[in-house]
Amino acid sequence: MADTAQGTPTEGPVTPEERTEALASFTEGKSACPKPVIREHPILPKPGEKNVLITSALPYVNNVPHLGNIIGCVLSADVFSRFCRLRGWNSLYICGTDEYGTATETRALEEGLTPQQICDKYHALHADIYRWFNIDFDFFGRTTTPQQTEIAQDIFWRLHQRDHLLTDTVDQLLCEKCDRFLADRFVEGTCPLCNYEDARGDQCDKCGKLIVATELKKPRCKICSASPVVKTSTHLFLNLPQIEPKLNGWLEEILPNDSWSSNARVITRTWLRDGLKPRCITRDLHWGTPVPLKGFTEKVFYVWFDAPIGYLSITANYTERWDKWWKNPDEVILYNFMAKDNVPFHSVVFPCSLLGAEDNYTLVNHLQATEFLNYEDGKFSKSRGIGVFGDDAKDTSIPADIWRFYLLYVRPESQDTTFSWEDLMVKHNSELLNNLGNFIYRALTFVVNNFHGTIPAMELGESDTEMLAQVNRELQLYNFNMEKVRLREGLTTILNISRLGNQYIQANKPWVLLKGTEQDRARAGTVVGLCANVACLLSVLLQPYMPDISTQIQEHLAAPAGVNVLVDKLVCHLEPGHKIGQPKPLFEKLEASLVQDLKKKFAGRQKE
Repeated sequence: MADTAQGTPTEGPVTPEERTEALASFTEGKSACPKPVIREHPILPKPGEKNVLITSALPYVNNVPHLGNIIGCVLSADVFSRFCRLRGWNSLYICGTDEYGTATETRALEEGLTPQQICDKYHALHADIYRWFNIDFDFFGRTTTPQQTEIAQDIFWRLHQRDHLLTDTVDQLLCEKCDRFLADRFVEGTCPLCNYEDARGDQCDKCGKLIVATELKKPRCKICSASPVVKTSTHLFLNLPQIEPKLNGWLEEILPNDSWSSNARVITRTWLRDGLKPRCITRDLHWGTPVPLKGFTEKVFYVWFDAPIGYLSITANYTERWDKWWKNPDEVILYNFMAKDNVPFHSVVFPCSLLGAEDNYTLVNHLQATEFLNYEDGKFSKSRGIGVFGDDAKDTSIPADIWRFYLLYVRPESQDTTFSWEDLMVKHNSELLNNLGNFIYRALTFVVNNFHGTIPAMELGESDTEMLAQVNRELQLYNFNMEKVRLREGLTTILNISRLGNQYIQANKPWVLLKGTEQDRARAGTVVGLCANVACLLSVLLQPYMPDISTQIQEHLAAPAGVNVLVDKLVCHLEPGHKIGQPKPLFEKLEASLVQDLKKKFAGRQKE
């Protein structure tokens, strides 16, 4: 197969050359394996190495993330981050809660708390949820910090000094009863495009279109439900048309290749198709990063100017040398993970802010956006009790790794997908229990019960090298797909390898060979020794997807620490004479009765 970075893996019948290479790698490749990456903080870019900076869209602090939010940003980024470490790349995964803006003020009013109290409460809640889901950030921060104010205001001043800002008046909705201008999320009403009655002032949840609050039909104040009136307010705008030539020059280098997800490219081109318009970057709020310009000091930055700067400020809270990551485009490769509704702000608005600031900022190289994950036959809704939210998952008795597995199995990479309880049960019982778990447990119990828990000698023949070559193809396909951030396909290759293992055991029948001659018994040893090494490989491939299961397998194998690297061919890490641990079943059957109870529990209060 060609280098995974250069071409797609080989197809067709296994060739004699592949079998020869597979045998050589298996028997001699261990000495050439790199050592596993050991994280030492602070992680900084290293000259001459592959330096990968990973961010996932900053979750709003004012709510509890549901399964769709989790797969759309933090979980997908976590899988890729773990893969980077296995490949030996110097990587940093940064995230945190987005804490300023209208959404926080709204939640504070609803709960009778101050905005800061809301941020403290929900930041801790988010951190707990992600910790339970085994999301392994290098640093998880927040945007309500002095570094956020300093960096956002610096970018603002640089844009101002380069005449990239405009002043204009905006018609806004004023609630006379509350005596305040209503920011977009303080307004609800009927969507002017699809007539959905509960559209927000910035976006309609039903048709997904961005809208202007003053165009809502029958607008109502979210605080007191009174009908607001239209008044004028003066605001600052980012002059996107002025920066557009720089943006187009940058995008012309990025978009022709496949480093962005397809939907990210389509959404970006759609925004650019009719030309950009100036975009307001200030709001009449109290809770936000203050605007430092005279005449606007009672306003704050609009969240979509301010929030992406959170990536920089959170990194600055992680290390004082944050600019080594964020002002280093020649040595850093930046990956952004998000759902599709966040694309325009990361592909157009935020890059324009950085390009206009002219301070050698690192711009996104790989923008990876998912479509939406729906719940059963509808959408997630906390208010209506529909769907599983992050704080619910741990109360279901289903382990975090099972949630990770299924969310990644149905990850909406190219189209909207659906979480289904019945499908979760089927995939768990067929792919995890009967395929993956069955192969690993059978192989290891054979070693324990018939070879005193010690890897036997292996004399590989043609059928063995055939299987090795097939495993190598899947391994190379795994690396290829993971580098392309095709996480669903990466998971498929893992399941394919365990299927190959099951077929190999079934074809060779070691339980029959053990009853035969001494030569037959030696043959059985070769089969189970090879399978134990395939199980060891699976433990490494599973690490980005199911870290707890990966650890369990390696404990059952008593695997040496050196196994946790990813190369392109299967290597014999468990050599003859290696003593394994005590294997245990990795998965328990998901019963239909439990699944039906959970489906009913999360079906929503409107069905009572």
